[in-house]
Amino acid sequence: FQGDDIPATGHMYLDQQRQVAYYLRLIENELPKLVAFRKPFVPPSASTPLVVRSVDYAGENHPATVKRSVVVPVARLPLKNEAAIHKAKLLAGVRWSIEPPKNSGVQCNSEEGKHGYIKISCEDFPRPSMNLKWISDTIDRLVAEANDESYKSYQELPLDTRHLEAQVMKAKEGQHARGRNCRPSIKDFPTEWLPQSVSHSVQPASDS
Repeated sequence: FQGDDIPATGHMYLDQQRQVAYYLRLIENELPKLVAFRKPFVPPSASTPLVVRSVDYAGENHPATVKRSVVVPVARLPLKNEAAIHKAKLLAGVRWSIEPPKNSGVQCNSEEGKHGYIKISCEDFPRPSMNLKWISDTIDRLVAEANDESYKSYQELPLDTRHLEAQVMKAKEGQHARGRNCRPSIKDFPTEWLPQSVSHSVQPASDS
């Protein structure tokens, strides 16, 4: 440096500006070409009940990119009867939940979620396809074992919901208090506590 150039910090600032300009040119010129690859959304059918979740860091190497998570509604699994459904929940253990996990990308549906959801994750193998294959084989083994009627003792075992109760208590939203299943709202306010002039114009929550 002989006084005829900008300092090193100035060069760093110019490099940042060049990088921003490079991505702006990509947005302006390349992104419109992605319209040709647009596809309409088709909801999963009965033949594809699995939802696979992955994590990507824009091409950067990261240990979490090989992990795969699969969420499947129990009602969509090829189980024979109610006994097989109950046995599948027992075999799933803490991986079974009444509602889909919040980070699963699955919306709670009253029809397909009537028996809950099972989530299985794997990151033990070096490739994502190997982890996904292990999860797929595990689900196949779970279904085969649940449909096996050689052992009848599973029907008498109750479901262990301690992991669900622990999640509710950890959230500290009041759902665990006094045996409630959901948080109270304004609809649960007793109408008989209201003044007579107001109570006649308000319908009970059970009638709505």
